[in-house]
Amino acid sequence: MPLIPSEYKPPFYLKNPHLATVIPSTFRKIKGVEYQRERITTSDDDFLDLDWLKKGSDKLIIISHGLEGSASRPYVKGMAKYFFQNGWDALGWNCRSCSGEMNNQARFYHHGATEDLHEVVQYAKETYGYQQIALVGFSMGGNLTLKYVGEKKHEIFPEIKAAIAFSVPVDLASSVHKLAEKSNDFYRKRFLKKLEEKIKIKSAKFPELVKYQSFENIKYFPDFDNLYTAPLHGFADANDFYLKASPSEYMYDSQVPILVVNAKNDPFLGDECYPYADCEKAKQVYLETPEHGGHVGFSLAGSEFNYMEKRTLKFINEIA
Repeated sequence: MPLIPSEYKPPFYLKNPHLATVIPSTFRKIKGVEYQRERITTSDDDFLDLDWLKKGSDKLIIISHGLEGSASRPYVKGMAKYFFQNGWDALGWNCRSCSGEMNNQARFYHHGATEDLHEVVQYAKETYGYQQIALVGFSMGGNLTLKYVGEKKHEIFPEIKAAIAFSVPVDLASSVHKLAEKSNDFYRKRFLKKLEEKIKIKSAKFPELVKYQSFENIKYFPDFDNLYTAPLHGFADANDFYLKASPSEYMYDSQVPILVVNAKNDPFLGDECYPYADCEKAKQVYLETPEHGGHVGFSLAGSEFNYMEKRTLKFINEIA
């Protein structure tokens, strides 16, 4: 598909990539979103918490959050509210360990854990009978979304009409290398600190499977992924995880239209996360790379909603 020119224009004060990333994440408030929570049991006897906005629509948007996020993050609530106001039901699901309660199994979640997204999609479709489903994800959630529709290929549920991903690490190793840069110390340390707290809890509950070690020597994501992510989730090592979890290995096989929106100034994304040549050749993948937007930012001046919410609905309406 042809590459899409972007119409996104940032507020003048949010052209800096770090301000564009941090300010909406920290200060954006979404009012009037009162989720109804539902807990489902997974096939491996764990649980996932689903946060709903329902109005009895036959259309549903399923929203996947980013690393160490949840359905309570403003970017999820904003998307849910925008679609709810436009006639859709909305579902923000929480990855294992991200809903405010630690999950039951030794494993938790990772960028490639599409089996959990599948259980959410299947449950929503079979229980509530939705006729149209759109998938949207942010960062890691975008990773899950793109990998899911790609690996399902022709077996994807016919109700799924589109997949949209923002600020997505299309090539996971490239993003990991980018986050290792000095300018990204703040983000990397924050993520690892949150993950450390979860490892402490896991090690107390599963001492034979999860060994908590001082995180003084865990300074970069490969350190964490070699020690925890890979062995807990069946990968040989961090590099094996990055390869097998990357959307670039799957998304070009998608049978439903995909929109990828990655800002050129995203501080989390390396060069390989902007696959211009591959997207030009792909039948179902549309790539939009605005000059600005940061990571899961895309604020709009004077608007309750941001570019991500408006762009998602526009794309769905265009390809419907």
